[in-house]
Amino acid sequence: MTEAAGKSNKYIETFLGIIEKVGNKLPHPTTLFALFALGVIILSWIVSQFNFSVLHPGTGLEIKPINLLSVEGLHRIILNLITNFTSFAPLGTVLVSLLGIAVAEHSGLIGTSLRLLVLKAPKKLLTFVIVFAGILSNTASEIGYVLLVPLSAIIFLAVGRHPIAGLAAAFAGVSGGYSANLLLGTIDPLLAGLTQEAAHIIDKSYEVNAAANYYFMFVSTFFIAAAGTWVTEKIVIPRLGTYKGDAKAEEIKPLSKDEKRGLWYTLAATSVFTLIILAGILPEQGFLRDPKTFGILKSPFLSGIVSFIFLGGVVAGLAYGIGAKTIKNDNDVIKGMNKSMETLGSYIVLVFFAAQFVAFFNWTNLGMIVAVEGANILKSSGLGPIPLLISFIIISGFINLFIGSASAKWAIMAPVFIPMFMLLGYSPELVQGAYRVGDSVTNIISPMMSYFALIIAFVGKYDSKAGIGTLIATMLPYTITFFIIWTLLFIVWFLLGIPVGPGAGLFI
Repeated sequence: MTEAAGKSNKYIETFLGIIEKVGNKLPHPTTLFALFALGVIILSWIVSQFNFSVLHPGTGLEIKPINLLSVEGLHRIILNLITNFTSFAPLGTVLVSLLGIAVAEHSGLIGTSLRLLVLKAPKKLLTFVIVFAGILSNTASEIGYVLLVPLSAIIFLAVGRHPIAGLAAAFAGVSGGYSANLLLGTIDPLLAGLTQEAAHIIDKSYEVNAAANYYFMFVSTFFIAAAGTWVTEKIVIPRLGTYKGDAKAEEIKPLSKDEKRGLWYTLAATSVFTLIILAGILPEQGFLRDPKTFGILKSPFLSGIVSFIFLGGVVAGLAYGIGAKTIKNDNDVIKGMNKSMETLGSYIVLVFFAAQFVAFFNWTNLGMIVAVEGANILKSSGLGPIPLLISFIIISGFINLFIGSASAKWAIMAPVFIPMFMLLGYSPELVQGAYRVGDSVTNIISPMMSYFALIIAFVGKYDSKAGIGTLIATMLPYTITFFIIWTLLFIVWFLLGIPVGPGAGLFI
């Protein structure tokens, strides 16, 4: 390592040390939401003591803060504690979509597909394929972290390249490109549900579907994959140099006959499933179109996209499992679903308190008041849409250094920023897209990211002296590059006026 690189690493370690100390002092996200809910109740009492009000921009009615410490407020809290939780939009969508994906993951389909993708990649395209596969792996949540990241290090070592470079490329795709994808994953309905809840502060009838950012994220996949490849080849590999560690190249096993058969079964099953969907949406009066207008935007297909994620995962997973003999009976399917639900225990607990916070915040009218006053300040500031959106992306990325959970951050930020931008004329879907850019690019340099410690452990296998500073120094070029490329893409997208998803325009 050069002297300059050593100094850079030292500065990064110092900076990350501060972030880690601050982040470690933050309570658990669940505790954080419980405190926020309590804080909203107390704040509602404080604000209600003042003669303070705003005019609703849509109806012109006077909006005053509601005191939740009043008798009526306390009764409302007690009577709605359960319904706040059960009616919380993201809860059901995440649980249902994950059940389907769980079948595909438990059967081995996702793991085998990733292996095939990497194994079949030409050597010249190996880095691109690894980053690309990392982005696609986000459809199945943590599979990319636990399978693709260590596998990519092994593959790089097997072809005579530095294993940490392979690890970094995969990590950049999985975590830095977290929101980009060619397919809808569990994060899409989760964020859409939170966005819809926040939009209801302004417009009770506003609907946000799970595919709200699909167009933008689909295109982003290729830009992020290309950017990740460039950083790996031009910055990371030259900096790391030749690997001189003790780790020996491992044999990457080709696909077995059963695994190949499973993939063919999957191809056949998903082809039939796709044809059924196309038969429902392509004809002018297709059975999956809107029964009144025969349009697609508000059709059962888009409105029920979570159901199709569930069914697609089940169909693909079952087909692979039968072909590969990893699923022998219904018990195996149920085991996969049960396993996914077990991993969601902490999420369900978090959602209970997040749902209360969001409900209390809405009841107090504080969201509306903050939105109206914030919108007025932004209007008077003279900042145009581009500076506003870039500033929001930066804010999202900065907060991500301290709070790792994408849903936890958005549950806090959405009730404030969504109404604020709506009052300025920008759609909730556009704001959600900007958030996802900022939330993704700093994942790979955030010690608060839930899999950060796991990645450090993987790095330690190839460099026993490696620590946080080593990983951050390796991943920082990805963060900077992704931020520049993704933000520029977002700006160009905005200037061209392209919808960010089906029925998701830029303005309201």
